[in-house]
Amino acid sequence: MAAPAVHQVRAAQLFHALSDETRLGIIEMLRGGERCVCDLQADLDAAQSRLSFHLRVLKEAGLIVDRRDGRWSYYSIVPEALAEAHDMAVALLPEKGVLPAAVGASCCRRPTTRLP
Repeated sequence: MAAPAVHQVRAAQLFHALSDETRLGIIEMLRGGERCVCDLQADLDAAQSRLSFHLRVLKEAGLIVDRRDGRWSYYSIVPEALAEAHDMAVALLPEKGVLPAAVGASCCRRPTTRLP
């Protein structure tokens, strides 16, 4: 089996990061702008270790960035990364005018041959 194309690997990374309810909640909270990690923790009522895990997944996917100010970390959305995820999802739509393949149809089905 051939290795997946680079864009498929990137799509999987983005979609994985966006596939969790807590991470989607973090993204929703950051839509209004930069937020301190302490605010995220309080609003999500999440343990620090759990929140750190989810923030790391989002950050590794490039969906959010952080900046330090003293002992606090502030997080914000990377709009280009969300646009990239959007464009990848749209690219998965069937082309206009192309009908989906018939259910159960396959070019690999061969008639069964019975031996006498």
